[in-house]
Amino acid sequence: MVTGPVAPGTGWPEDPATRDTPVAHNAVEVRDLAATAPSLAQLTARQSVCRACPRLVAWREEVATIRRKSFQDEQYWGRPIAGWGVPAPSILIVGLAPAAHGGNRTGRVFTGDRSGDFLFASLYRNGLASQPTSVSAGDGQRLIGSRVAAVVRCAPPANRPTPDERDTCEPWLTAELRMIAPSLRVIVCLGGFAWQALWHALERTGHAVPRPRPAFGHGAEVELPRADGANVLLIGCYHPSQQNTFTGRVTGGMLDAIFARARSAASAG
Repeated sequence: MVTGPVAPGTGWPEDPATRDTPVAHNAVEVRDLAATAPSLAQLTARQSVCRACPRLVAWREEVATIRRKSFQDEQYWGRPIAGWGVPAPSILIVGLAPAAHGGNRTGRVFTGDRSGDFLFASLYRNGLASQPTSVSAGDGQRLIGSRVAAVVRCAPPANRPTPDERDTCEPWLTAELRMIAPSLRVIVCLGGFAWQALWHALERTGHAVPRPRPAFGHGAEVELPRADGANVLLIGCYHPSQQNTFTGRVTGGMLDAIFARARSAASAG
């Protein structure tokens, strides 16, 4: 069994990158490569090979090499997790970061862990995913009218990225928002970290951000006018983390209500 991260262009299912995809090694290169990506496909490829944050690179690759005991027979992806879903979504779902043994293992955001199980089951019930589970890249799962991305594209130690790591990664999200803007009508924000991190990216993509910034809460809504005349609805949602779902802070019904509201608003827009 091969250990360590997957090399780009070596046949991993849904790998957006090739051996020739340019790699960012610092914050300046992230900004340059994000701003100059000629297409969404090229942007996701560049995201998936980024090496700009030394702490995150070391951690994601250590996890991919040592691996959890229950996944000892699997190769881990061990690279950044790019945005995933339809290229012209009406709904964007934004989370914090990939899980060390979830997305960092499977190569797809919110895939292969309990949070993803909870999220994709609700997306399926609301007609936003083709299957109720998301197990691994290449499993046939597809999103319907929606896209999922993380504020920080690499799995962080203890699920806690630093402010510098968040800021270094922001141009990837900003560029993705800019590219999907023509179709985007709703953003569902999973958790307070993602809610706070989104404001700068939203400002940079022409959204009118209120002052003071609205507080995060489950079901909180903010209407964001855009420079092109379209409005985007931002909806807060508690993160479907294992702790939140086990304690009942988040239930399937609560997620269903959020995504039903997102579908309704996207259709009305």
